[in-house]
Amino acid sequence: MWHVVVAKVGEKIVKVQCKQCHGYHRYKSPHGAPAEAKLPSNKRPPKEPRASRDPVERFEKPAVAADMSKPARSYRASERFEVGERVEHPSFGQGIVELTEPGKVTVFFGSGRRVLAQAKEATGAGSGAGAGGLTRPKPFDHTIPVPGGKPVGNT
Repeated sequence: MWHVVVAKVGEKIVKVQCKQCHGYHRYKSPHGAPAEAKLPSNKRPPKEPRASRDPVERFEKPAVAADMSKPARSYRASERFEVGERVEHPSFGQGIVELTEPGKVTVFFGSGRRVLAQAKEATGAGSGAGAGGLTRPKPFDHTIPVPGGKPVGNT
């Protein structure tokens, strides 16, 4: 196999261009790797242990104070939440609502801030389809011909 040398580091060839496929490849010596590179893993010198670091506190305190006068509510994406309200999430635990937007809410948990889904409009009696929820479509009557469509039945 013939190669054209493309890159060298000192006297060592690192990259070549293949004359057969015209691709660039790392150079492999036809005689094998040098003896020091072929040392088995149990003969290599051990790595130095890393210096231990002090633990870093990743998240600060919540941006708003929790409203302790009310109990924590279970999180449901179909409900709306207010700033300062306590939320109990099945995966993240208890958190404090910091910011609300239509359709989403930012909650501070011990593991960090999370953006969760919430109802876009207030849910309650008489909200119906106007609450942003899904509604069942009207049934389609296939016997009524569609203007500009194919005729129905044998014609």
